[in-house]
Amino acid sequence: MLSFNHLVFIEVAKHLSFTKAAQILFISQPAISKHIHNLEEHYQTSLFERKKGLVSLTEAGMILQQHLFVASSIGKQIEFEIGSTHIKQTLKGELKLGASTTIALYIIPAVLSAFRKENTEVKMSLVNRNSENIMQALILHEIDLAIIEGKDKMADVNSQYFLTEKVIAVCSAESYLTKKRKYTLTELKNIPISLRERGSGTLAAVIMALAAHDIKISDLNICMRLGGTEALKNFILADDSLGFLPLKAVAKEIERGDLVQLEIEDLNIDRHFYFIQRIGEENSGINKIFIKFAKNHYNFLL
Repeated sequence: MLSFNHLVFIEVAKHLSFTKAAQILFISQPAISKHIHNLEEHYQTSLFERKKGLVSLTEAGMILQQHLFVASSIGKQIEFEIGSTHIKQTLKGELKLGASTTIALYIIPAVLSAFRKENTEVKMSLVNRNSENIMQALILHEIDLAIIEGKDKMADVNSQYFLTEKVIAVCSAESYLTKKRKYTLTELKNIPISLRERGSGTLAAVIMALAAHDIKISDLNICMRLGGTEALKNFILADDSLGFLPLKAVAKEIERGDLVQLEIEDLNIDRHFYFIQRIGEENSGINKIFIKFAKNHYNFLL
């Protein structure tokens, strides 16, 4: 188990702020400074530089941060393995999960609920951001397991396939676009289109599908970019433009008749979801059990 001095250091290093660390740990800022001073005396070197109100890590501080990442991971694994031997049927530990927007909203909640009911001693948390920001959170050790659209090619992470879902073209039932239900790729270039923000997995899937037909995003008539699946869906409901959205995100609106699915000839957009973990931590402890549980959950539904 890490000392409290080290836990204080982790928070200050993560946020580069003594004030923020004090708020998170519910102790005073002078207490934060005292714990950091204790560490600096122990290691006989400065861990932070403080200039004009800004805090940054020294070289020694960066070394300590990297080792504490490893130590924290080992600590969680020890807690999981020893806790699980107490009562063989009961899992104990922490699951810090990060998921891109679509997964967090429409795919993983049912899995988390089912997993929680079977494993009441597991502490769970879910971070919801776009794919790019989720990967950043994983690298910074803010989460231990990510689920994003697309197989990440970063050298220091491991990708494991989860499932596949379709992205479809939709418009409001009130849009003039419903006069036709099928459009060619040539016609698509002239239709007003609303898209997700840069860094979105959904946008990446659309770009890849269009590229197979030698079409660039810049070739389209883009009228709006929105951050988040719900924001894009609600805009499409109120507008007359076309949007590309995950099937699960719009299934209810299509069933109610609020949105209409349009077919774009020869354009198939599939998104492949992957579990992403840091190299060296693949399938260890509670992550391994959750990945297996999630796969079995969706295989059963399918």
